[in-house]
Amino acid sequence: MKFNTKTIHAGLSADLSTGAIMTPIYQTSTYVQDSPGEHKGFEYSRTGNPTRLALEKNISALENGKHGLCYSSGLAAIDSVIKLLKAGDEVISTNDLYGGTYRLFTKVFENYGIKFHFCDATNYENVLNLVSEKTKLIWVETPTNPMLNIIDIEKITLAVKSKQILVCVDNTFATPYLQNPLDLGADIVMHSVTKFIGGHSDIIMGALICNNDDIAEQLFFLQNSCGAVPGPQDCFLALRGIKTLHVRMQRHCENGIEIANFLSKHNKIKNVFYPGLINHKNHDIAKKQMKNYGGMLSFDLNNSSLKKAEEFVSKTHFFTLAESLGGVESLCGHPASMTHAAIPKKERLKSGVTDSLIRLSVGIEDIDDLIYDLESTLKKV
Repeated sequence: MKFNTKTIHAGLSADLSTGAIMTPIYQTSTYVQDSPGEHKGFEYSRTGNPTRLALEKNISALENGKHGLCYSSGLAAIDSVIKLLKAGDEVISTNDLYGGTYRLFTKVFENYGIKFHFCDATNYENVLNLVSEKTKLIWVETPTNPMLNIIDIEKITLAVKSKQILVCVDNTFATPYLQNPLDLGADIVMHSVTKFIGGHSDIIMGALICNNDDIAEQLFFLQNSCGAVPGPQDCFLALRGIKTLHVRMQRHCENGIEIANFLSKHNKIKNVFYPGLINHKNHDIAKKQMKNYGGMLSFDLNNSSLKKAEEFVSKTHFFTLAESLGGVESLCGHPASMTHAAIPKKERLKSGVTDSLIRLSVGIEDIDDLIYDLESTLKKV
């Protein structure tokens, strides 16, 4: 089954009782049993729900995975991965990553004796130099948030394959339409379903996908024991969003490269960070492991200050100033004061997240309107 067909059909079937073509919303907390322990596959909706199960099967198929699990948020999914570890274990991560992930690692799990190392993972030797007998997980985010760096998934997974170190890839920016980390050797794929997979800025959800039965069993245990699961209404909306993932991502990519080219030629722009640009430092890796380059980009205003950056994001029209990304509508944000405010300034600057950096989530509107919006706003600042 090809990807475009998977989004609409994988893991799904018409409702047997009514013939409904759309997966029903099973808005129930519990299920009737014929006798203790004898049921129709579901006991309690924290443990399993038919609407959620359909979504988990669908997302798993999109990533060419065997097991899929959905959570109440992307951070809840990350939380479950780190709970595979124990006190004394160590994690290696890129130094350019979502601020919420950094906060979860350093402000929550470091309190439980897990140590985190952050490095420029675009050079895989930096990762290998940090590997020790205590290393149990490598956390890869690619493309990274917000600098759009690209990390060579296959090179890292091959380098640690014999060391019994898990590799988990946050695939949120790329989506399974553009990149499939399991095919490149990763053990677990994580998604903030809130973003491109849901695609309509109307749900909060996370997901994990893997092929290993033992890892899946541990994750299912944690999902059920800790209980951070999504409700059936959100699962229904995610399934509906996935049905157009392929056509939305195609337009995100088309608009993304157009805007990256426009900004890179503008005299008020200093740097543009977009993996689809030939002069992007990781373009060749992106070309190798991605099918296209997505709808996320960041840029620095020329000779900009914090004040000018805040002025820019406050004056756009179609690029709405808001947290999050990946919806059909275009969004803009100021990472230093919004999505990455949890990261100390000294650490932010190491990865290039300056006070003047602006992040765009390019939507699927008409490209002429989006470019006009950017051009007119640049004139104002």
